[in-house]
Amino acid sequence: MATGLSLHVGLNEVDPARYEGWAGTLVACENDAHDMARIARTAGFETTVLLTPDGTVSNITSVLGEAAGRLGAGDILLFTYSGHGGQVPDESGTDDEPDDLDETLVLYDRQFLDDEVQQAFRAFADGVRIVAFLDCCHSGSSIEIPGGGGADGDRGRYLPEPQQRQLYERDRDFLDQLRRSLAEDAAADGAAPDALLVSACQDNQTAADGDVNGAFTAALLEAWDEGAFRGGYRAFHRAIQRRLPPTQSPNLYLTGSPGRDFVNQRPFTV
Repeated sequence: MATGLSLHVGLNEVDPARYEGWAGTLVACENDAHDMARIARTAGFETTVLLTPDGTVSNITSVLGEAAGRLGAGDILLFTYSGHGGQVPDESGTDDEPDDLDETLVLYDRQFLDDEVQQAFRAFADGVRIVAFLDCCHSGSSIEIPGGGGADGDRGRYLPEPQQRQLYERDRDFLDQLRRSLAEDAAADGAAPDALLVSACQDNQTAADGDVNGAFTAALLEAWDEGAFRGGYRAFHRAIQRRLPPTQSPNLYLTGSPGRDFVNQRPFTV
Protein backbone atom coordinates (compact mmCIF):
# COMPACT_ATOMS: atom_id res chain seq x y z
CA MET A 1 0.00 0.00 0.00
CA ALA A 2 1.54 3.31 -1.11
CA THR A 3 1.88 6.24 1.27
CA GLY A 4 0.91 9.77 0.29
CA LEU A 5 2.15 12.85 2.13
CA SER A 6 1.17 16.38 1.15
CA LEU A 7 2.20 19.90 2.10
CA HIS A 8 -0.04 22.88 1.33
CA VAL A 9 1.30 26.42 1.72
CA GLY A 10 -0.88 29.53 1.48
CA LEU A 11 0.43 33.05 2.14
CA ASN A 12 -1.95 35.99 2.16
CA GLU A 13 0.94 38.28 3.05
CA VAL A 14 4.65 38.26 3.88
CA ASP A 15 6.61 39.75 6.76
CA PRO A 16 7.14 43.42 5.84
CA ALA A 17 10.16 43.54 8.15
CA ARG A 18 11.87 41.03 5.81
CA TYR A 19 10.68 42.71 2.59
CA GLU A 20 11.64 46.36 3.16
CA GLY A 21 8.15 47.34 4.30
CA TRP A 22 6.22 45.44 1.59
CA ALA A 23 3.53 43.09 2.95
CA GLY A 24 2.25 41.84 -0.42
CA THR A 25 -1.33 41.45 0.80
CA LEU A 26 -3.42 38.91 -1.11
CA VAL A 27 -6.91 37.54 -0.49
CA ALA A 28 -7.33 33.93 -1.60
CA CYS A 29 -4.08 32.06 -0.92
CA GLU A 30 -5.05 30.55 2.43
CA ASN A 31 -8.34 29.40 0.88
CA ASP A 32 -6.34 27.76 -1.93
CA ALA A 33 -4.22 25.85 0.59
CA HIS A 34 -7.27 24.64 2.51
CA ASP A 35 -9.04 23.55 -0.68
CA MET A 36 -6.01 21.66 -2.01
CA ALA A 37 -5.58 19.98 1.38
CA ARG A 38 -9.23 18.91 1.28
CA ILE A 39 -8.69 17.24 -2.11
CA ALA A 40 -5.56 15.53 -0.78
CA ARG A 41 -7.23 14.23 2.39
CA THR A 42 -10.13 12.86 0.37
CA ALA A 43 -7.63 11.08 -1.88
CA GLY A 44 -5.89 9.44 1.09
CA PHE A 45 -2.95 11.78 1.73
CA GLU A 46 -1.68 12.67 5.17
CA THR A 47 -1.73 16.46 4.95
CA THR A 48 0.15 19.39 6.47
CA VAL A 49 -1.06 22.97 5.98
CA LEU A 50 1.16 26.02 6.56
CA LEU A 51 -0.56 29.40 6.43
CA THR A 52 0.87 32.92 6.20
CA PRO A 53 3.17 33.38 9.27
CA ASP A 54 4.03 29.67 9.30
CA GLY A 55 5.03 29.69 5.62
CA THR A 56 8.72 30.16 6.37
CA VAL A 57 11.76 28.59 4.74
CA SER A 58 12.61 26.60 7.86
CA ASN A 59 9.07 25.25 8.34
CA ILE A 60 8.65 24.24 4.71
CA THR A 61 12.06 22.60 4.38
CA SER A 62 11.51 20.82 7.71
CA VAL A 63 8.21 19.30 6.55
CA LEU A 64 9.70 18.31 3.20
CA GLY A 65 12.76 16.81 4.93
CA GLU A 66 10.57 14.73 7.22
CA ALA A 67 8.56 13.55 4.22
CA ALA A 68 11.76 12.57 2.40
CA GLY A 69 12.71 10.43 5.38
CA ARG A 70 9.37 8.61 5.33
CA LEU A 71 8.63 8.04 1.65
CA GLY A 72 10.12 5.31 -0.49
CA ALA A 73 9.77 3.96 -4.01
CA GLY A 74 6.13 3.87 -5.09
CA ASP A 75 5.03 6.51 -2.55
CA ILE A 76 3.97 10.05 -3.46
CA LEU A 77 4.63 13.62 -2.31
CA LEU A 78 2.14 16.34 -3.19
CA PHE A 79 3.30 19.94 -2.71
CA THR A 80 1.03 22.92 -3.35
CA TYR A 81 1.92 26.59 -3.00
CA SER A 82 -0.28 29.64 -3.27
CA GLY A 83 1.26 33.09 -2.90
CA HIS A 84 3.56 35.51 -4.65
CA GLY A 85 6.22 34.44 -7.11
CA GLY A 86 9.36 36.41 -7.88
CA GLN A 87 12.46 36.52 -10.04
CA VAL A 88 16.05 37.42 -9.25
CA PRO A 89 19.00 37.76 -11.66
CA ASP A 90 20.94 34.51 -12.06
CA GLU A 91 24.59 35.52 -12.10
CA SER A 92 25.93 32.06 -11.31
CA GLY A 93 27.30 31.49 -14.82
CA THR A 94 25.81 27.98 -14.93
CA ASP A 95 23.50 28.68 -17.91
CA ASP A 96 20.69 26.72 -16.22
CA GLU A 97 18.21 29.58 -16.72
CA PRO A 98 17.51 30.56 -20.36
CA ASP A 99 16.12 33.94 -19.22
CA ASP A 100 19.06 34.55 -16.83
CA LEU A 101 16.60 34.73 -13.95
CA ASP A 102 16.01 32.44 -11.01
CA GLU A 103 12.33 32.06 -10.23
CA THR A 104 11.36 32.20 -6.55
CA LEU A 105 8.57 31.38 -4.16
CA VAL A 106 8.04 34.49 -2.04
CA LEU A 107 7.82 32.86 1.37
CA TYR A 108 6.93 34.66 4.59
CA ASP A 109 10.51 35.37 5.63
CA ARG A 110 12.46 35.37 2.34
CA GLN A 111 12.45 34.33 -1.29
CA PHE A 112 13.02 30.61 -1.89
CA LEU A 113 15.01 29.94 -5.06
CA ASP A 114 13.92 27.42 -7.68
CA ASP A 115 17.25 25.66 -7.08
CA GLU A 116 16.30 25.27 -3.41
CA VAL A 117 13.09 23.55 -4.47
CA GLN A 118 15.17 21.16 -6.57
CA GLN A 119 17.46 20.52 -3.63
CA ALA A 120 14.52 19.66 -1.36
CA PHE A 121 13.09 17.28 -3.96
CA ARG A 122 16.45 15.58 -4.62
CA ALA A 123 16.39 14.37 -1.01
CA PHE A 124 13.58 11.94 -1.84
CA ALA A 125 14.35 8.33 -2.65
CA ASP A 126 14.36 7.10 -6.22
CA GLY A 127 10.89 6.02 -7.26
CA VAL A 128 8.99 8.54 -5.13
CA ARG A 129 6.40 10.33 -7.24
CA ILE A 130 6.67 14.10 -6.70
CA VAL A 131 3.82 16.37 -7.82
CA ALA A 132 3.70 20.15 -7.36
CA PHE A 133 0.89 22.62 -8.06
CA LEU A 134 2.04 26.25 -7.89
CA ASP A 135 -0.45 29.12 -7.95
CA CYS A 136 1.93 32.07 -8.23
CA CYS A 137 3.50 34.30 -10.85
CA HIS A 138 6.56 33.33 -12.91
CA SER A 139 5.89 29.66 -12.06
CA GLY A 140 6.24 27.99 -15.43
CA SER A 141 9.39 26.03 -14.64
CA SER A 142 9.67 26.62 -10.92
CA ILE A 143 11.16 23.26 -10.09
CA GLU A 144 14.22 23.85 -12.35
CA ILE A 145 11.05 26.05 -10.70
CA PRO A 146 9.43 29.58 -12.46
CA GLY A 147 5.43 41.03 -15.75
CA GLY A 148 2.83 41.21 -18.18
CA GLY A 149 0.00 38.90 -17.54
CA GLY A 150 -3.33 39.03 -15.83
CA ALA A 151 -6.52 40.54 -17.08
CA ASP A 152 -7.18 44.21 -16.38
CA GLY A 153 -8.03 44.73 -12.72
CA ASP A 154 -6.67 41.39 -11.54
CA ARG A 155 -4.46 41.30 -8.48
CA GLY A 156 -1.25 39.71 -9.66
CA ARG A 157 0.63 37.30 -7.39
CA TYR A 158 4.06 38.77 -8.05
CA LEU A 159 6.72 40.69 -6.18
CA PRO A 160 6.76 44.16 -7.81
CA GLU A 161 9.90 45.06 -9.74
CA PRO A 162 11.03 47.98 -7.50
CA GLN A 163 10.93 45.75 -4.39
CA GLN A 164 12.48 42.92 -6.38
CA ARG A 165 15.44 45.08 -7.35
CA GLN A 166 15.82 46.54 -3.85
CA LEU A 167 15.77 43.12 -2.20
CA TYR A 168 18.24 41.71 -4.71
CA GLU A 169 20.75 44.47 -4.05
CA ARG A 170 20.35 43.94 -0.31
CA ASP A 171 20.65 40.14 -0.51
CA ARG A 172 23.15 39.76 -3.38
CA ASP A 173 25.99 38.39 -1.22
CA PHE A 174 23.67 35.92 0.52
CA LEU A 175 22.25 34.74 -2.81
CA ASP A 176 25.70 34.32 -4.35
CA GLN A 177 26.83 32.16 -1.45
CA LEU A 178 23.58 30.19 -1.47
CA ARG A 179 23.85 29.49 -5.20
CA ARG A 180 27.43 28.24 -4.82
CA SER A 181 26.32 25.86 -2.08
CA LEU A 182 23.34 24.66 -4.11
CA ALA A 183 25.52 24.10 -7.20
CA GLU A 184 27.95 22.00 -5.17
CA ASP A 185 25.10 19.93 -3.76
CA ALA A 186 23.57 19.44 -7.21
CA ALA A 187 26.90 18.29 -8.65
CA ALA A 188 27.28 15.79 -5.83
CA ASP A 189 23.70 14.50 -6.04
CA GLY A 190 23.61 14.06 -9.80
CA ALA A 191 20.39 13.88 -11.82
CA ALA A 192 17.37 16.11 -11.31
CA PRO A 193 14.52 14.63 -9.26
CA ASP A 194 11.67 12.88 -11.05
CA ALA A 195 8.92 15.44 -10.53
CA LEU A 196 5.82 16.76 -12.26
CA LEU A 197 4.86 20.44 -11.96
CA VAL A 198 1.57 22.02 -12.96
CA SER A 199 1.86 25.77 -12.56
CA ALA A 200 -0.44 28.76 -12.78
CA CYS A 201 1.34 30.46 -15.68
CA GLN A 202 4.48 30.71 -17.77
CA ASP A 203 7.74 32.21 -16.46
CA ASN A 204 6.98 35.54 -18.17
CA GLN A 205 3.36 35.77 -16.99
CA THR A 206 1.54 36.79 -13.83
CA ALA A 207 -1.11 34.77 -11.99
CA ALA A 208 -4.31 36.42 -10.77
CA ASP A 209 -5.53 36.40 -7.20
CA GLY A 210 -9.29 36.25 -6.59
CA ASP A 211 -11.97 36.88 -3.99
CA VAL A 212 -12.27 33.20 -3.01
CA ASN A 213 -9.53 31.32 -4.89
CA GLY A 214 -6.69 32.25 -7.17
CA ALA A 215 -7.63 32.03 -10.84
CA PHE A 216 -5.51 28.90 -11.34
CA THR A 217 -6.80 27.12 -8.23
CA ALA A 218 -10.38 28.04 -9.11
CA ALA A 219 -9.90 26.52 -12.58
CA LEU A 220 -8.28 23.43 -11.03
CA LEU A 221 -11.18 22.95 -8.62
CA GLU A 222 -13.69 23.30 -11.44
CA ALA A 223 -11.78 20.82 -13.61
CA TRP A 224 -11.44 18.37 -10.72
CA ASP A 225 -15.20 18.62 -10.12
CA GLU A 226 -15.14 17.06 -6.64
CA GLY A 227 -13.34 14.01 -8.01
CA ALA A 228 -15.44 13.45 -11.11
CA PHE A 229 -12.44 14.15 -13.37
CA ARG A 230 -11.03 11.16 -15.22
CA GLY A 231 -7.74 11.19 -17.09
CA GLY A 232 -4.05 11.75 -16.47
CA TYR A 233 -2.00 14.82 -15.59
CA ARG A 234 -1.73 16.01 -19.19
CA ALA A 235 -5.48 15.91 -19.63
CA PHE A 236 -5.90 17.63 -16.26
CA HIS A 237 -3.52 20.40 -17.35
CA ARG A 238 -5.53 20.90 -20.54
CA ALA A 239 -8.80 20.99 -18.58
CA ILE A 240 -7.38 23.71 -16.32
CA GLN A 241 -6.01 25.63 -19.31
CA ARG A 242 -9.45 25.72 -20.98
CA ARG A 243 -10.83 27.48 -17.91
CA LEU A 244 -8.26 30.30 -17.86
CA PRO A 245 -7.86 33.34 -20.15
CA PRO A 246 -5.00 33.24 -22.69
CA THR A 247 -3.14 35.87 -20.64
CA GLN A 248 -2.53 33.16 -18.01
CA SER A 249 -1.34 29.91 -19.57
CA PRO A 250 -0.71 27.11 -17.06
CA ASN A 251 2.37 25.02 -17.63
CA LEU A 252 3.02 21.28 -17.34
CA TYR A 253 6.71 20.75 -16.66
CA LEU A 254 8.65 17.56 -15.97
CA THR A 255 12.08 17.17 -14.39
CA GLY A 256 14.16 14.01 -14.37
CA SER A 257 12.44 11.05 -16.01
CA PRO A 258 8.97 10.49 -14.55
CA GLY A 259 7.56 7.22 -15.80
CA ARG A 260 4.72 7.16 -18.30
CA ASP A 261 2.50 5.34 -15.80
CA PHE A 262 3.03 8.15 -13.31
CA VAL A 263 2.25 10.93 -15.81
CA ASN A 264 -0.84 9.07 -17.04
CA GLN A 265 -2.24 8.46 -13.56
CA ARG A 266 -5.37 10.21 -12.44
CA PRO A 267 -4.23 13.24 -10.44
CA PHE A 268 -3.96 12.84 -6.66
CA THR A 269 -3.70 9.06 -6.90
CA VAL A 270 -1.88 7.60 -3.90
